[in-house]
Amino acid sequence: MLAIAIKEQQYKTYILSDETAQSELEVVPERGGIITRWRVQGQEILYLDAERFANPDLSVRGGIPILFPICGNLPDNTYTHHKKNIGEKEEPAAEGTTYDETYNQQKYTLKQHGFARDLPWEVTEQVTQDFVSLTLVLESNEQTREVYPFDFKVAFTYQLKGHRLEIRQRYTNCSDEQMPFSTGLHPYFYTPDKTQLQFRIPAREYQDQRTKTVHPFTGSFDFDTDEIDVAFRDINSPFASVTDTSRNLRLGLSYDEAFSTLVFWTVKGKDYYCLEPWTAPRNALNTGEHLIRLEPDATFETVVGLTVNFL
Repeated sequence: MLAIAIKEQQYKTYILSDETAQSELEVVPERGGIITRWRVQGQEILYLDAERFANPDLSVRGGIPILFPICGNLPDNTYTHHKKNIGEKEEPAAEGTTYDETYNQQKYTLKQHGFARDLPWEVTEQVTQDFVSLTLVLESNEQTREVYPFDFKVAFTYQLKGHRLEIRQRYTNCSDEQMPFSTGLHPYFYTPDKTQLQFRIPAREYQDQRTKTVHPFTGSFDFDTDEIDVAFRDINSPFASVTDTSRNLRLGLSYDEAFSTLVFWTVKGKDYYCLEPWTAPRNALNTGEHLIRLEPDATFETVVGLTVNFL
């Protein structure tokens, strides 16, 4: 049986369930459109810091926060937007010449991972046939335009079928100019013992985000370190997996060609690890590296999949 229920608590929570597969997903639209919980056959797949979640002034640590229109942080939380204008003159240009093009450069402040994870999303569609899904939409407004001068519409569809979750994304540029952005997900996966994790990440090396040094990847991490924050930049496959031998389950992560970077992050003493698909590395809004540039009225679609298999 496929069903969607609504639980009224601090935040209205939508509960998507596939009872046959014993798979259940919880989504909170007004708290950044976030997935807060995914449970499969009684096993918690995601971690959630309930105390931070209950405080609307704090960013959520847990679930699957949405990263848009940037992934990671910017130097001094600042980027420069170059808006091209055609120079106006009283007399027409001479034959064979064109008017000079001038660029208005304006600096904007945008905090780490953007604003999508902090704003309320609107539920626009619910499906309970063949699979169960919920579609949420975020549109630009005065608040977003102050830090990101573009009009947009972003739609996320969370589709649950059996032990597989697909996160289908659709980005539309409603502006009259090209819209640059990157996007990603920041899933917090629950684990009681990080030393029992086995990783298959399709990359030979990673960059330490703090020291900017590059290291070969041997398939494991040193979890005695206070914090691990690394980026795999040259991924060579659309699939990664983590096996948790303490719980006899394997988590598969799939993503399409738009995703250029996988970030691994965890903190010592916490029962989670994050394996995050990003379309671009940090600071892409300034460097342009792997930045998506969407033309006016154009739409960009992408999808990330998560699958749980029991061993």
